[in-house]
Amino acid sequence: MDQPTVGILHPGSMGAAVAACAAANAAAVLWCEAGRSPASAARAEEAGLTPVATLSDLLDRSDIVISLCPPAAAEDLAHDLTEHGFTGVYVEANAINPERTKRIGDLLEPAATVVDGGVVGSPPVRGKPPVLYLSGPAAATSRIEALFAGTAVQTTTLGTELGKASALKLSYASFQKTSRVLVALAVGMAREYGVDQALIEVASRRTDSYLAEPEYVAKTAARAWRWGPELEEAADSLEAAGLPPEMLRAAASTLARWNDAKDDSSLSLTDALDRLAQP
Repeated sequence: MDQPTVGILHPGSMGAAVAACAAANAAAVLWCEAGRSPASAARAEEAGLTPVATLSDLLDRSDIVISLCPPAAAEDLAHDLTEHGFTGVYVEANAINPERTKRIGDLLEPAATVVDGGVVGSPPVRGKPPVLYLSGPAAATSRIEALFAGTAVQTTTLGTELGKASALKLSYASFQKTSRVLVALAVGMAREYGVDQALIEVASRRTDSYLAEPEYVAKTAARAWRWGPELEEAADSLEAAGLPPEMLRAAASTLARWNDAKDDSSLSLTDALDRLAQP
């Protein structure tokens, strides 16, 4: 099969890194400069992506489009594609719930072929290979598997039904991200009573405890602007399944106290806990 031309919407830290891996098996990987920030441009350049001026340019030239953006923007992007009449393979790889994924499938098909995607893990840089879980039409998921063959992005196909990859992504996120929020609350409470070091010592005796990694609280704070909406999506999925969503909504509300710490890599544990206690 000829190498496809791939478009990425939009190159955030995960999107740019995933797109850079796709470039190994693609004729070109395109991104749209219109309305994007200097930070996005810098990431795209570092990843070796090819800029195009408009979304129309990207869609006209792309055989495969991968959408990796904040959850709130996922359906708006899909609507943009319908206006341009995209007819290729659309990988809906955002952290959205299965119902939204299916709505996007209904919106874009049959003109386009929609593949449900869910990335579990960190961006594929510095030896951290994430897994891109896929579900959707077999021919289309096979093309995406081929696109990432031999790269730092591993792929696993879960079946032909849209929603399976999204469900797995949010099921994992429900545990992993809420657990980090609980660490912040536990360490914050212990600090208030002057027993935070004792708490960490207790936790360090358990090799499987997130509490033994309090330094990760600052990283959690810097990622809260992305994690909160993702947990809201997961809460919607719980509610749709007849399960109680309140725990995840509370975790999302807690994360919102850190929204002004967006991508702040200089944040310390003390800074993060102070912001959590005094929003």
